[in-house]
Amino acid sequence: MRPLEGIRVVDLTRVLSGPYCAMQLGDLGAEVIKIERPGEGDDTRAFAPPYQGDEAAYFLSVNRNKKSITLDMKSKPGREVLWRLIDHSDVLVENFRPGAMDRLGFGYTAVSARRPAMIYCSISGFGNTGLMKDRPGYDVIVQGEAGIQDITGNPDGPPFKVGTSIADLTSGMYGAMGILAALCAAKTTGRGQHVSISMYESIAALLSFNASIYYATGESPKRRGNAHATIVPYETFEASDGWISLGVANDELWKRFCAAVERPDLTNDPRFAKAADRVRNRDILVPIVKDIIRLRTRDEWLPLMEAGGIPAGAIRTVGEVCESALLKSRDMIAEMPHAGAGVGIVKNIKNPMHLSDTPLDTYAPPPRLGEHTREVLTGLLGYSEGEVEELARSATI
Repeated sequence: MRPLEGIRVVDLTRVLSGPYCAMQLGDLGAEVIKIERPGEGDDTRAFAPPYQGDEAAYFLSVNRNKKSITLDMKSKPGREVLWRLIDHSDVLVENFRPGAMDRLGFGYTAVSARRPAMIYCSISGFGNTGLMKDRPGYDVIVQGEAGIQDITGNPDGPPFKVGTSIADLTSGMYGAMGILAALCAAKTTGRGQHVSISMYESIAALLSFNASIYYATGESPKRRGNAHATIVPYETFEASDGWISLGVANDELWKRFCAAVERPDLTNDPRFAKAADRVRNRDILVPIVKDIIRLRTRDEWLPLMEAGGIPAGAIRTVGEVCESALLKSRDMIAEMPHAGAGVGIVKNIKNPMHLSDTPLDTYAPPPRLGEHTREVLTGLLGYSEGEVEELARSATI
């Protein structure tokens, strides 16, 4: 048994934040029924190349453990299908622009009136109220508006976006967390509620100590490249053949580091002896550390740091991570049979939650477009085969 066995989710989302949220629930054992536009499906089915077989790799990344049905929600028979599905479900997730679901007739007020126990999650770019509620939520825009780009990049260079779609993914995780909290509350109250998540607030919340620095000083933190604002040395350094990261986060680790690199003279140097000294004198210390690390290869430094108990690691490519012995030793690669994936197998990195009594050990492949339409309509919603045929003829499904 998985933790959310018996929970059914109506997934009205597309692209990334919402699908990622719903996938978390599917990984946890919920039955997730993804509603897609007939003939087109989720936008990410066309986010290609690259493809795997005839499926976009992007779509495959965030839609495992789901069923797909096609449905025209704007048509009268399509709306009736959706209402029937809502009547049989516990959670609804949507990431349309605020107001769109109300115009379709499926906003929170309408759904709650019919299904008071329904957990209804909305993910938007800037929230369903407030000054920017009508703005679309594109990840790169939100990263800039919420401050994460301004602190990412080299001090003398332009702002950079984070290398993954962090606003989408973080808001998806917060969405799943909010849904789980609402499900827990419903056990006591018997009522559902509206879980409202904005990408903007999800990123603003990640500013954490950077925001605290501003509130403490009145000054916005500046871009520091890979350096840390309050710990030195705590950044990336180039070895003779590649890059490593060092995390010398306290005075004891500094002593160990000086011993490991055979520079005892640095240990008690008054410029570097204490953590605050190293921060104040970072412009002197960091070039010294850079010169030291360039003297050996990555694979020479890492064992030395490990032996000394000094936090360090290689800067690895995505390919190295996907093929890493560590992920494999933790059984973290899901291999799922898929008829449209060319070689027949889709691989994803598994959900990182490890639960001892209710393990997340079931991974179903991302669905083909409309793969489960007939199954859901006849098996769950009680439509006859003739009614399903009529829905198909009218392009409702």
